[in-house]
Formats: sequence, C-alpha cells, structure tokens
Amino acid sequence: MLGVIPARGGSKGIPGKNVTSVAGRPLLAYTADAVRGSQRLTRTIVSTDDELIARTARELNLDVPFMRPDALAGDAVPMLPVLQHALGAMRELGFDAETVVLLQPTSPLRRAEHIDAAIDLLQVSGAESVVSVIEVPHQFNPVSVLSMEGDRLRPYAEGAPARRQDKPQVFARNGPAVLAVRADVIAGGSLYGSDSRPLMMSPDDSIDVDSPFELHLVELLLRDRNRK
Repeated sequence: MLGVIPARGGSKGIPGKNVTSVAGRPLLAYTADAVRGSQRLTRTIVSTDDELIARTARELNLDVPFMRPDALAGDAVPMLPVLQHALGAMRELGFDAETVVLLQPTSPLRRAEHIDAAIDLLQVSGAESVVSVIEVPHQFNPVSVLSMEGDRLRPYAEGAPARRQDKPQVFARNGPAVLAVRADVIAGGSLYGSDSRPLMMSPDDSIDVDSPFELHLVELLLRDRNRK
C-alpha cells in the first residue's frame, strides 16, 4: 500500500499553501499525522517539485525519495500522470506497489481511520477504486440549481421536485480527501476505473483548502479539536 501525498509548489490561491501555518503547524503536518496513525499503509511518500516543501516534509518524518519533474508541477497538470510518475519512480527504487492511496495535503481534517477504511473497502469489495465523498446539501442538489434567462431565474431542470424529501440523494468527491486505487488502473490510464465505491465522510472532515476563507475555517476547526 503506497500512500502518495502530492504537494507541488506554486499555489496561486494561497502562496506556499502546503507549508503555510495552520493552527501553529504546516498544513502538510496534518496529513503526516493521519499517515502515522494508519495501520494499513506500507509506505508513504511526498511527490513535490519544491525544495521548501521537501525539507518541511522530511522535518515531519515524511519520505521524499525523489523530486517531481517540472513538467508535472504546473497547475494545469492532472493527477493521473503525477501518480503514474510516482509509481514508476518507486518501482525503479525497488518498491512495486499494487495499490496507491492518494492523500491530498489540502484535506487536513481527514484522519487515519478514513485512510484505513478506504483501503479495507477496496480489499473487501474487489472494486478498482474507493473515493471519499460527501452528500450534496439539498440546496445544491442538481434539481435545486437555477439558471438565468436575461435577468430572471429559471429552474435548470424543468419539473424538478421542490420538496426537500423528494429530491434525489447525490454525492460529490470531497477533494478527494482519500482515493485508494489499484496500480493497474493507474497504469491503464484511469484515476478511478469503471468500478469505484464511495467512502462516506462528514462535512466536518471534508473541507478542502483552496482559498483563504477555507484556510481560516480549517484553522478554527483544528483549534477547536485541539481543545477537546
């Protein structure tokens, strides 16, 4: 079980996001905590192009066995080639993983039990991947979405149910905070495969830090956790 923490430099929304201080610690530290608490991960690495992130990761006792090439560090680069590179680099170093667990450092509220639950579900179900999800709040349900016609609001889906209890239950990936996927699926050119199962997570554990507002919200929640 290879855990991969993708932590590139060059964040635009929050400069230095992956190592920025949150509740007195680098953002990356909270994913390091979750990794240390996991009972299922065999090895976890950080894939980064940034020397400061690499140094911070090592100070957190995270493994940085290689540096990610610049060609895979742009903000428009999808996650699939990053994981393909990590698998190939680790294979050259003698570690041939059958399963990859993607752990975004921007999900600091994810805990070790979420990681282990995703791995357990992948193994028990025989699925190609397990991805963490959150139920979409009813006000953001697809049948609640509106469009604009001129200066007037119109239902995006005509004839959609208005009552909350009649709306369909739908889910969204929460970052994802956890993605456990079989290595042969990654090698075959897919991030999720054709058989993907959900790991349900609560809103309190699912904030993905992408803006200063989310960073502030996470800091408040982490400080509250630390007081308990």
